[in-house]
Formats: sequence, structure tokens, C-alpha cells
Amino acid sequence: MLAGKKIILGVSGSIAAYKAVFLLRLLTKAGADVKVLMTPSAKEFVAPLTFSALSHNPVLIDFSTPDGSWNNHVDLANWADFIILAPASANSLGKFALGLCDNLLLATFFSASCPVYIAPAMDREMYTSASIKDNIALLAKQKRIIIPSEEGELASGLHGEGRMAEPENIVTFITGHLAKSLPLYGKKALVTAGPTYEAIDPVRFIGNYSSGKMGFAIAEELANKGAEVTLIHGPVSITNTNSSIKKISITSADEMYQSCVKHFPEMDITVMSAAVADYKPAKAAKEKIKKSGENLQLDLIQNPDIVAALGKVKKAKQLLIGFALETHDELKNASAKLKKKNLDAIVLNSMRTKGAGPGGDTNKITIIDRQNKNTTFELKAKTEVASDIVTYILKCLKK
Repeated sequence: MLAGKKIILGVSGSIAAYKAVFLLRLLTKAGADVKVLMTPSAKEFVAPLTFSALSHNPVLIDFSTPDGSWNNHVDLANWADFIILAPASANSLGKFALGLCDNLLLATFFSASCPVYIAPAMDREMYTSASIKDNIALLAKQKRIIIPSEEGELASGLHGEGRMAEPENIVTFITGHLAKSLPLYGKKALVTAGPTYEAIDPVRFIGNYSSGKMGFAIAEELANKGAEVTLIHGPVSITNTNSSIKKISITSADEMYQSCVKHFPEMDITVMSAAVADYKPAKAAKEKIKKSGENLQLDLIQNPDIVAALGKVKKAKQLLIGFALETHDELKNASAKLKKKNLDAIVLNSMRTKGAGPGGDTNKITIIDRQNKNTTFELKAKTEVASDIVTYILKCLKK
């Protein structure tokens, strides 16, 4: 949610300024590019060098620098995706509310058209005073986003309201607020990825070359668009960067079947991109099979058809998308699979294009819908293919 975001962190003169150091660390660890602006009194509490070292950006306090250059508050405001004022002292809060502008941070605040989050920090009697309550209400009317102070031990030794929200809670508040503006906010999505391994004996299995990269990329893209994603995956060696994705690790087709059947009823979107083994040994040996003779015969039986099982219980408002990997009669076979399994669309992977298929970092797909309309895409990185698939999903949800 915060990766790649450009954030201004405004720090005013408050004992809670030390918490802004931890907040800055959380933001940078999440992948944000943060510029710290301090009021002149804030440097009495935390040295600017601390913020500069953690943000890898110079800390800005004054309108001009010692060499005579100008810190342009308008450019700063236009650069930011959003601004966080933490801590916002009683003095700064009043200036924010009343339009007073006597430092670089205030000038940047009033020049901003992006969202502004304000985390007040002050002693109990100050925070509960009528003037502060009026200023907070006035800021809320101005569409500024107030992060409520928390209750606890205060610097004065008193106990009560006024503590700046903990850095972790500020990050949770902001990411939750940002999520509400995303197109898939409130939607639940299920994605399957990777291979399944069907045991022959304790050390051998039947499997395939699937890496899980396609499914993981789809899960990532859905989560980045605001969906609550559950990713059921087979044995893979990759990970997601989006920590909100709920991952369920399985090994066999039977385990994937059970997990999918359990979670599918609550899903709005399901993308079945896993390469599930069609067959499994009728009985797995409990001990390692020793070499005896020239040939070894395995009695194979069919695994449950997970996609077909979900298609049978799919409700009208659920979107179910399958995958097909074909080596001949590609469109014909994929279209037949779509109808037979009651899918809303199917993504056809072609093995005929160099660089496409399992294992690699690129793929070439054709999306086929229920009206048998085909949309073919060029060979792309799987992350870009995932974006194409999620864009298609968004169009389907708008119909």
C-alpha cells in the first residue's frame, strides 16, 4: 500500500517528536519515499540528522538554505502523494486550523491539494479543552483527516487522552484509509498458484514445472487494487511483497481441493491459476520404493477436478476464472473447458510462443469469455500479464 508513495512527514515541537522517528522507519521500510519537514521548535526535541539518516533525504526546516537556495513549499506540496503531521502540537494544530503560516511546514501544508493526515499530541487538559476540540472540528470540516490521539501515560505524569497514536497504529490507519479508495476495496478474492505434488513414496512425487509466479503476481495485483486476497499455493520458492495477502500452503491436489471448497463460498473473485496434477498414485508407498527389475508400474487415479467443483456451486455474483495450458487445438479446448466447468472466463496459456509457459518470467495469454470473445495479449512479464488479467476483472465487475 505504501510502496513507492511520496510522503511528507511534518514534525512539530512536541515531546512526542521521538515517535516520529519510529514512524519514519516504518514508512521507509514499507517502501515509501519520505521527506521530513520540521518546525524550528521541533529540532529542540529530535536532531534533524536523525531524520535525515533514516529518510536518506535532507531535512527541511527553513524557507532558505545556508547556500542561499530556496525550499519551494509549492513544489514540495505538489511532489507529495500525501502529508502526515505527526506529532501535531497544540500550537501547530491551532495554526493549521486558523490559516496562520509562519514556517515552511505550514506553508507546505496550505499549498497541498493531496490528503493530509494529522496526529495530535499534547497533555490531557490541553487535548480536552474547548479550543482544541474546536480546532480539530474545524480541520475535519476542511477535509483534513484526523488520526485520533490515544489514552495512556503522558509526559506530564498524568494519565488520559492526548498521546500521539502509536506509529504502528498511524500506519494501519493510513493504509486502511487509502484502501477505501481502491477499486477492489471490500471485495474478497481467492487465487490458486503453483504445482501440486502427488506422493509416490516418502521421497518421490508426480509434479510439474509450475513455479507459481503467475498466480503470485495475480494475487499481488488484486491486493494492490484493494481486494482481501487468500492465496492457496503448492510447493514454491517465491514470496509476495504485499503482507496483507493471506497465504495457505498445500502440497497435494486433495489438500488444494479441500482448502478451495472451504474458502470459495465467501469469495467475490476466484482465479484458478494453479497447475493441479490430473492424476495421483492410487496408493502412496509408506517406505521408499527400492529398485527391482527394469520397470516400475504405477496405478494412477484421477484427482478431484477443483475448478469443476467450484463451478457447480458458483453463485451468480461470483466471478470464476480458470486457466488452460494447451499444446494443440488451443482455442477449441480452452472454450470447451470454459463451458463444461461453468467459468466466467478462461485464460489460455500458449506453449507455442517462446518465452511463454511455466517456470519463466514471461507469458502470452488469450482471455476467452462466455460469449466466446477472445482477447489476445503480447508476450509480457508475468507481472504485466497479471495487470491485464485484473484490468479484465475490473471490467467484468462493472457490467
